[in-house]
Order: sequence, then structure tokens, then C-alpha cells
Amino acid sequence: MSKKDFENNDNEMALFHTAMRGVAPLPVTDKVVSTGSKLPPIPRKKRYQEQVTTEDVLSDHISMEMEAGDAWSYMRSGISHQILRRLRRGYWDIQDNLDLHGLTRDEARQALSIFLSACVQKKFRCVRVIHGKGLGSRNREPVLKTRVGNWLIQHADVLAFCQAKPEDGGGGAVLILLKVNG
Repeated sequence: MSKKDFENNDNEMALFHTAMRGVAPLPVTDKVVSTGSKLPPIPRKKRYQEQVTTEDVLSDHISMEMEAGDAWSYMRSGISHQILRRLRRGYWDIQDNLDLHGLTRDEARQALSIFLSACVQKKFRCVRVIHGKGLGSRNREPVLKTRVGNWLIQHADVLAFCQAKPEDGGGGAVLILLKVNG
């Protein structure tokens, strides 16, 4: 260190001591006092529900009838046909996307479950899932399309879904209308 550095340190120390004049140190204690409010306890039922695995929620063993082909769609009972028509025509903006290309069946199921839960939590109304057309599969048939449809039918917050318009992915994607809670 040079002589100049020592002088600067002395000047800084003098400034610090001047600024701290009249300040009393805090008493030394081992206790930490929290000023924030306590978080409410998580109900047991909710904790249990969070522990339920994705496989228990979205099963491959449940298969339901859906319209096939270009009109591939589903709507929960009690939902107006007008709602499905609006979904097909792009009435709602697509608020989020999930691309399942390259995922295994189990990875796709888990990704879809997590995606839908996040979208419901964010209060998204309309989302898109890209499942692909299956052009890279052995038989050049969609591998995930029917599985995604069956998984969506099982999800309580899915009101309706339909094949996307050509500009939104066509036969390789599905538009999903979600229930908005609260």
C-alpha cells in the first residue's frame, strides 16, 4: 500500500466515526424476532393431494369416445356447443403453449399435468398443446394425440378441447379451454 492509500483509509475512518457518533449498538442476543405474520397451516387434505402422483391423476387405462378426424374434439357435459364452436374459431387468445415433441409417453403425461396445473393457477382460459402429427413415428401415425385427448378428458379443469386451426398447428395441436376458478 502506498502512503496515499493510508491517508484515504484514515479519512474514510474519520468520516465513518463522525457518521456513527451518537449511535448505540444493539444488545447482543441469541433470539431472532420475526416481524412477519405466520403462514397459515396447509390442510392435510391439500398436502395429500399434492403427493398424489401424476400417474394416479392422468391414467392410460381410461379411454373415452371422442370425435375423430378434423373435427377431433371434446366438451364436458353441460357445456354449450357454442363454447366449442368459439374455441374452434379462435374466440379466446392462446395464453400459453406446451410442446410435447420428443417426449416419451410418461414424460408427456407428467409435462401435461404440470402445465395444466400451472395454467389453472395462473387463471389462463385457453392454452395450446402441441402433440405432433406422428410423421416421425414407425407407422407415421400420431403417437401422443389420442393419449393427450384421454388425459385431457380426465382433468377436472378441462371444459373442452378441439383440434387447432391450421395456423395454430392443425392436426398436430389441440386447443384447450380451462375452467377459471374464482
